[in-house]
Amino acid sequence: MLKTWHIAAALAALTAWAPPTAARAQTLTVGSASVIGSLDPHFYNVGPNNAIASTFFDRMLESDERARIRPGLLESWRLVSNDTWEFRLRPGVRFHNGAEFTADDIAFTIARLPTVVNSPGSFTTYTRQIRAVEVVDPLTVRIRTNGPQPTLLVDLARLAVLNRRTHENATTDDFNAGRAVIGTGPYRLVEHRPSDRILMARNDEYWGEKPRWERVDYRMVTNDPARTAALLAGDLDVIEQVPTSDVARLRRDPRVTLSEVESLRNAFLVTDQSRDGPTPFVTDNEGKPLPRNPLRDARVRQALSLAIDRQAIVERVMEGNATATMQFVGPGVFGHVPDLQPPRADPAAARRLLAEAGYPNGFRITLHGSNDRYPNDARTLQAIGQMWTRIGVRTQVEAIPFSTLISRSSRQEFSVWFASWGASTGETGGAMRSVLATYDRERGMGAVNRGRYSNPEFDSRLIAATQEMDDEKRERMLQDAMRFVMADTPIIPLMLFRNVWAMRKGITHTPRADELTRPQDFR
Repeated sequence: MLKTWHIAAALAALTAWAPPTAARAQTLTVGSASVIGSLDPHFYNVGPNNAIASTFFDRMLESDERARIRPGLLESWRLVSNDTWEFRLRPGVRFHNGAEFTADDIAFTIARLPTVVNSPGSFTTYTRQIRAVEVVDPLTVRIRTNGPQPTLLVDLARLAVLNRRTHENATTDDFNAGRAVIGTGPYRLVEHRPSDRILMARNDEYWGEKPRWERVDYRMVTNDPARTAALLAGDLDVIEQVPTSDVARLRRDPRVTLSEVESLRNAFLVTDQSRDGPTPFVTDNEGKPLPRNPLRDARVRQALSLAIDRQAIVERVMEGNATATMQFVGPGVFGHVPDLQPPRADPAAARRLLAEAGYPNGFRITLHGSNDRYPNDARTLQAIGQMWTRIGVRTQVEAIPFSTLISRSSRQEFSVWFASWGASTGETGGAMRSVLATYDRERGMGAVNRGRYSNPEFDSRLIAATQEMDDEKRERMLQDAMRFVMADTPIIPLMLFRNVWAMRKGITHTPRADELTRPQDFR
């Protein structure tokens, strides 16, 4: 049965939201660059949603600012056998409504993930290896896997924990309405104004380190100039995703402090692999649909990749706040391939590949992407469109809101589009398993493989690597799998972002490589 806040408590929290002047220093006002699409922590595995979830809900295990695993609600663990892990729970933890945290909540959370409907990016990719969860006692749980699973710990660090008694019948709508936002996290929900702001109050009963801020006003300010202007005007204390055009100026401003770190997020282009016949946004030069999908031909995908001058995009569009790449993860991530470097742009070679594939005169295509999610996303699309047009692939660019892009790309409505993935687990296997493995809902594979690329040989290599218990051997196998799949070019990697936050003088911040903007990281 879903439990809700007592009306009196909610009214008291709302009344407390307008503090006297002397207390305003206890309120942090954050400017988010993205709309938070859902407060259900299991609905959509995407950075902005995960950032907010981390304020209300704790994860089974946690990851620090460099994606290293540390205890969370699961306090300690041991490997009982190659396919069985035993975890001890942190004692004395309670949910915001007073419910006690027990091992049954771990079992319930894992069982709930595949039941979440209409998820555009399911968390089941992190539980597909789990075959059974055994509650040993209220503070002990055993997790049995399908054979050896050395990545189980990093996978569990992605999962926010819910309470069976509170959330058993809770829907995503219940979370978005605020009724079900009851976790064990450092903040409690006060009010959710969709697409506008989320108001929260500190959980003074929190089991861990208490956050500095009593109240947080988490505003969604997707317009880049407006976000910077609000910071400089004093309306916001902190902004994320500082526009690249403002970084140098803010660095010189004595009123402002910057916090920066290399990101784990890779931007890339997804190509439609779901159709052998016509793909919706590709035509011949006369505007007639092509009988076959040219993007199914690896030579065409490689031509599109070779046409892109990644370094020019980094220098001119991103103003140096990114790094060109030709693989799915960046340096420092387990499984990164040091010698797999981005190619130099080669339009002549791209035209030769198009001719070999049967398109000597090119074709027409529409490139889709967001205009409100990533730094300079619309400008990046325009730059790529011009580069493709130069090799004879006449490109129209359509930049749309991110929420629309995700909904439509989840239904395979596009031919090629701009996307990204943050390797927040700190290892390559999870990233490839989510985005490049053959889509299989039952096995939790390819959960966000929206292009529907499928290569059984790659799947086999990836699964073998993720089940290898020897770390050195597993890393070599992951690197081999990366080389193999990138040679096929199912996606077209572009660049790794750089995370930059700006805040008023006097605030310090621990920057996270996974880019999450969490109030508890500001002091």
